[in-house]
Amino acid sequence: MRRTDAARELGGFVRDHRTDGSRRLRLAGALLVTGVVGLAFGVPVTVASIGTTDGAPELAGLLLGVGLVGLGLGIWRLTQALRTREQSFDVHERGLTHRVAGNATLIPWTDIERVGSASAEDGRPLAEARGMGFGFAIELRDARKIRVDTFTEDARELAETIHRAVSMGQFPQGRGRRP
Repeated sequence: MRRTDAARELGGFVRDHRTDGSRRLRLAGALLVTGVVGLAFGVPVTVASIGTTDGAPELAGLLLGVGLVGLGLGIWRLTQALRTREQSFDVHERGLTHRVAGNATLIPWTDIERVGSASAEDGRPLAEARGMGFGFAIELRDARKIRVDTFTEDARELAETIHRAVSMGQFPQGRGRRP
């Protein structure tokens, strides 16, 4: 479905919010490499430390832990990146168009229950780079949820726009229109 077709059903186009899938893939790659390296060093250290009580068992546990956590998080981010490839949210006067992998779903404001599960700023180091800085869920009336995180540009603005439209009845104005 082209953007002009969606504009007819949902009113004038306001703006889009694209998700940076390549950044998600880079993060997944870094986590997978960290996991593989951790396991590559952790397994031999574990084998070598069998029967000792020196510092080797602690080092082996640390390396295996880093490897398993890195591998797990890397697989999770890779799955997420593949599942949400080419994702974007087009804001229109009367709703959203949610695009994923070439498929578009029209979501009128009336189909959205609320913006739920918004996470506050994560103050941990590199939270934004890991996609953990801010996130929320678009909760639809049919109980589906669409999760949005900091990989989506201007995620906070998108959450505010949806909240104003759904909870306060303040609908965005399309290009060329005045309130």
